[in-house]
Amino acid sequence: MRVIARLLVVSLSLLCLPLAAQTVSGLYQVREAVASQQPDERNAALNRALDTLVLRLTGDPQALQNPGLAALRADPQQLISRYAYEVGPPQVLLVEFDPVSAERSLRQAGLVLWGANRPAILAWWLNDSSEGSALVGDAQPAAAVLRSAAELRGLPLSLPLADLDEQLVAIPENLAANQPEALQPASARYGADALLTVQAREADGQWQAQWRLWLGDTREQGSAQGADQQALADAVLLAVSQRLAPRFVSQPGAAQALQVQVQGANLPRYAQLQGLLAPFAARLQRVAGQQLVYSVNASPEQLRAQLALAGLQEGPAPAAAVDPALAVPAVANPAVLQFHW
Repeated sequence: MRVIARLLVVSLSLLCLPLAAQTVSGLYQVREAVASQQPDERNAALNRALDTLVLRLTGDPQALQNPGLAALRADPQQLISRYAYEVGPPQVLLVEFDPVSAERSLRQAGLVLWGANRPAILAWWLNDSSEGSALVGDAQPAAAVLRSAAELRGLPLSLPLADLDEQLVAIPENLAANQPEALQPASARYGADALLTVQAREADGQWQAQWRLWLGDTREQGSAQGADQQALADAVLLAVSQRLAPRFVSQPGAAQALQVQVQGANLPRYAQLQGLLAPFAARLQRVAGQQLVYSVNASPEQLRAQLALAGLQEGPAPAAAVDPALAVPAVANPAVLQFHW
């Protein structure tokens, strides 16, 4: 109670602080199109749903070849809490996996998992067809295609409003640039962690795209193609997921006991940290002014990637006085990492 009381007197001046990293809702809920409600079609859809879940939670296409999944594929219903048909078109089988059973079984199969707290992505998506070029805006019909693909791949995706000013800046030259300087002023209002630019083009009845992704100081890029806009959107976002996931998962045995000291906290930042550190069995040990001290179990690399989502920088934080009355026994000789806003 004393810790909570101390937090309540931390500065409330930034209650409107925009949060970027998001907890993905519906991560264990998968929709698969089906041609009928026949048992064979249903069973095939349940297996496809399991594959979709594995890709969402690992971001690793090689994980699908893991022999430890054989027993789960033989009976995926052991991981499923419920399934139901949704009226189409297309007709869809909605599959809800039990998070606890699914995570436990996939870890037992030797897979490393990506948690539900993921970087928020702002997508500047330009479609170029015979009808001309169009920036996909948040309220446009084409946005539904991108949201559906993002949901399928477990990514928190947002789109710009695509007002006149944004259409003037989202031109092919800026989307294809090696650095996103031209897009950054327009992107700042959305408070995303990652910036995705996509130039999609229709040619000979096929869609293809060049994409670039910036997260912090790193850039990824690639190409994708699909028979239609839905297939293309899925191909792009699947590739993005596969590039992002390795930054946020730790290999077996890589986790260790760490003490994390965070300087510059206030009440909204405390709430943000609670979400970011949740996958690491975090325990708040001490509050001293604007300093929060946690014990966690994680690899340093995974922890750094996770905290970067909140704009935290690693390095010596300004010294803060520690109230002896709040001190609690720490983990014996843990490695100490310091971060600050």
